[in-house]
Amino acid sequence: MSPKPRFRHRSFLALLAAGLVTFPLLAVAQSGTGDDTSLPGVTTPAEKGARPDDNAQPDDSSAAADKDVPQSNQSIVTRPLNADVNTFKTEKIQPSAEPKADSNIKPSAGVGVFERMGAKLPDLPPEKPYAGKVDDAYGAFQRGYYLTAFQRALPRAQLGDPAAQTLIAELMTQGLGVKRDTKDAAFWYSKAAEGGDATAMFKYALVLMEGRDVPRDQKKADQWMRKAADAGQASAEFNVAQMITAEKPGLKGLQMALPYYEKSAEQGIADAQYAVSQLYLNLPDLPPEKKARAREWLSRAANAGFDTAQLDMGIWLINGTGGNQDLENGFNWMRVAAYRGNVVAQNKLAHLYINAIGTKQDPVAAATWYVISRRAGLRDPELEDFYQGIEDYQQKAAIEAANKYRRAR
Repeated sequence: MSPKPRFRHRSFLALLAAGLVTFPLLAVAQSGTGDDTSLPGVTTPAEKGARPDDNAQPDDSSAAADKDVPQSNQSIVTRPLNADVNTFKTEKIQPSAEPKADSNIKPSAGVGVFERMGAKLPDLPPEKPYAGKVDDAYGAFQRGYYLTAFQRALPRAQLGDPAAQTLIAELMTQGLGVKRDTKDAAFWYSKAAEGGDATAMFKYALVLMEGRDVPRDQKKADQWMRKAADAGQASAEFNVAQMITAEKPGLKGLQMALPYYEKSAEQGIADAQYAVSQLYLNLPDLPPEKKARAREWLSRAANAGFDTAQLDMGIWLINGTGGNQDLENGFNWMRVAAYRGNVVAQNKLAHLYINAIGTKQDPVAAATWYVISRRAGLRDPELEDFYQGIEDYQQKAAIEAANKYRRAR
């Protein structure tokens, strides 16, 4: 038993990028936190020659280019301008667990196949009764009965039960059912860590690292973090990998960190899954079977909602990196990342609409995403030339759509 651990980033992308400095890396974008998956205001572009409402006023004051902001990274577009303008779609995108090159292939419905054949389905095996020990305190915690959980866990914690001590510490840290008391929580985390609870080791390492309610002790924090990782705590495994890449920048450090990244990735930590994908692609002397799984790990991180992984998934599919080229799914992933607020994805999505890569050409949609990314501080001379070259009514439509996107977020 252990409550869900709190995960601590240690400049993940910066450390990974520093370690991979000798390899050709894909773009790493700033992460967005927005959950909006639709772009209002751009549903059907105006026909050629049409004019917008005379009362519509562009609001692009925030779109003014800043001379000090960074330039956009390299373009990924190559297709010429030879497609027709198309409707800008606004449906929610839900990519598959692993994008396939042939989207027309549908998986079998399983049970439905047997039913159509008329075969009698076998009876389900009887459910085996649970014979393990029931943790009443943690059960109450999971159901939201926090005071009951505290009352049931406290006697066990006082008798030295590490799992109960961790639960008491968690309740005190968050102020669930009892008054928030981080100082007493630190005490219980230390006792549970000494008793061998992996989650408590990880939490106590964070307490020592931050110097919260205990004297700050980085050396001791690192020791507990490594103990937690060796005990199989997923977030601790990721943090230890980060520690190694910080202490030993370069190829050797990345090779030493990889096993910890892999263990953490297997337990579902999206940041670790992303790291594994980058290392599998770029590290030399890895077995071919690992290099072949780079895109699989990137897909897992992307499906977990890590927007940088979603951006890279789009780039990999469009460029054919780590597998077959798939322009349509690459466009879809780029759009997912853009909706989530990833500025680099917003910029690149504009290029995809201009050059009809994975979609039909749409100048208003392209201009909209350019305005959105420009307002976020990402300049792009090529897109600026495109924007200045379209019709005035198309610029106004793009600005209005960008304004609505900004208000929606």
